[in-house]
Amino acid sequence: MSVVPTDPGFSTTAEALRLHVWQLGPGQPSLVTDLFSPELFHLVVDDRADVHINSRDGRFYLGWFPSGRPGTDGEGWKLSVTGTASAPGYSISFDTETPAEIVAIAVHHVLAGSRPL
Repeated sequence: MSVVPTDPGFSTTAEALRLHVWQLGPGQPSLVTDLFSPELFHLVVDDRADVHINSRDGRFYLGWFPSGRPGTDGEGWKLSVTGTASAPGYSISFDTETPAEIVAIAVHHVLAGSRPL
């Protein structure tokens, strides 16, 4: 004797199982660096061709490390915001193969949430 389950379990459609094309590869870092105006940010390119961007008040930092950040395992982007006495800061890292478009979206939202005191 066999029992037919009332709930078939996993269910999907052929459309949901179709392969997708996903954005891969580092893309164009200028999509990120072009978000910064020289009036508000300092941009420095060092001897390794790493790019460092700081806010004029020193609380925002973004580093782009095309060959990987020294001392890390493939970290390509590092975004940091220094906290205050009443709120902690934060940092976000992306690896060298993260599409620049993804990093640009994160940076854009961080910048959009800032305001002068």
